Amino acid sequence: MPGQKQEKHRFLWLSRLKFKYRLVILNDETFEEKLSFRLSRLNLFVSVGSASILLFFVFSYIIAFTPLREYIPGYASVSAKRDVYQLQRQADSIESALKDKDLYIYNIKNIISGKEIVDKIPEKGTATTPVYKDIQLKSSKADSMLRAEVENKDQYSLSTPGGEELPAAPRTGISNFFFFTPLKGLVTNSFSPTSNHLGIDIVAKPNEPIKATLDGTVIFSDWTLETGYTIGIQHQQNLISIYKHNASLLKKPGTYVKAGEPIAIIGNSGELSSGPHLHFELWYNGSPVNPKDYMAF
Repeated sequence: MPGQKQEKHRFLWLSRLKFKYRLVILNDETFEEKLSFRLSRLNLFVSVGSASILLFFVFSYIIAFTPLREYIPGYASVSAKRDVYQLQRQADSIESALKDKDLYIYNIKNIISGKEIVDKIPEKGTATTPVYKDIQLKSSKADSMLRAEVENKDQYSLSTPGGEELPAAPRTGISNFFFFTPLKGLVTNSFSPTSNHLGIDIVAKPNEPIKATLDGTVIFSDWTLETGYTIGIQHQQNLISIYKHNASLLKKPGTYVKAGEPIAIIGNSGELSSGPHLHFELWYNGSPVNPKDYMAF
């Protein structure tokens, strides 16, 4: 019967697995028996399988828990991870120290400027400190009309009744110049080189035009942080006149102006100004001189 044959075949196969064999190790010259093993196929399979499983666990332990895994491709160095961790901690410490120093410096500035001490530096964009380089100055309609009105006035140029200019007389010193008073008003602060006030302050009515004291060329005409709208004119004999704290300037650098010609409008510009006035300076041969010695205001 087929079923009996299959059962018999399975029995023979199991018998072969359990059949005992002897493995003998002999001396090749004397044929003396040194070592012998009595094994079956089943015992051999079990022994080899157990040894393989044991080796697998041993190698897994070595790879997972010993430094030998550094020599296996794909595994990172243990010391490299440790170094990265230490560097990360040092970077965090440096960042924290820098933030503390920045906060310390920021509070020192607040103390100097009379502000309150803070526990955290404000985010960028919330500061109220003005940025002067970003200021864009535009002339208003009223300013343009005032400029046109002042420029259309008499230029006060010194000339003969027939319109011809007076001939230039030889001048050998500052005392020989015929100065035109740049602004009629009240002198509130006199010339004082000892207190570093190198000119005079003149107070007058609002929107009064400021005039050139002598013929000359405009060498400076711009806005500065401390003196506001400032204009400077180069005259003959190494003489320079400077007009500060103006509300508006009427001449550009390089323009030649006549004595008495409007060059600016009285104002209160600049950080050093405390009210509408003109700060007027005269420099002769590189040294400041007192304007009141040469003209009446």
